Amino acid sequence: VQLQASGGGLVQTGGFLRLSCAASTRTFENYVMGWFRQAPGKEREFVARVSWSGGSTLYADFVRGRFTISRDNAKNTVYLEMSSLKPEDTAKYYCAAASSASYSGWSKKDDYAYWGQGTKVTVSS
Repeated sequence: VQLQASGGGLVQTGGFLRLSCAASTRTFENYVMGWFRQAPGKEREFVARVSWSGGSTLYADFVRGRFTISRDNAKNTVYLEMSSLKPEDTAKYYCAAASSASYSGWSKKDDYAYWGQGTKVTVSS
């Protein structure tokens, strides 16, 4: 599975961005999809994930209520809508795909076998 993330950029505090991640697979609906982020000098951290059909989502506490993850299986694409952005949201955002079971609800990096190249988000104060 190849993943291509896009939509990053520079935005002011309080602004909005929509990230997209297109997957090159004929079985996109078989994968749990997640978004992670990594700020300079920090570990990659979980942001959100969405189940195969889109019916179940999970968010990190620091984005709950501000970010929304969704997917369109007909377009092989997962989205991350980010609102009320803060300078601390500045990071490179990565999409990832998981096909195996998880004991963490797919909130750990190790749950994901496939990763995109990332898209950079910068929030100015």
